[in-house]
Amino acid sequence: QVQLIESGGGLVQAGGSLRLSCAPSERSFSWPVMGWFRQTPGKEREFVAAISWSGGSTTVADSVKERFTMSKDNAKNTVFLQMKNLKPEDTAVYYCNMGSSFWAIRLSRVLSSWGQGTQVTISS
Repeated sequence: QVQLIESGGGLVQAGGSLRLSCAPSERSFSWPVMGWFRQTPGKEREFVAAISWSGGSTTVADSVKERFTMSKDNAKNTVFLQMKNLKPEDTAVYYCNMGSSFWAIRLSRVLSSWGQGTQVTISS
């Protein structure tokens, strides 16, 4: 069972920045895409962004476009979510997971159990 370890969350003021990291315990060509999701109490988990391991192409949700970007470090088997101009509505627990395609990831069709996530809190 692949373990997903998210880190980098914290408390920042609105307008600030954070960078989240996700390091799955192993890699597989069965999951060519890594994605970030977020969830607030009482709401369903929602897609935030995704990146392909091979080409590095990315896709982001409209709600965070131009503020959030994904990057990766293949050598370290780690993906990152750079968040800037954060807003109070970005407050959530952020999770990463893997998928077979951007289409699947956007539909939250993920291939592993969810990790603990990392809490992001934005104060106004």
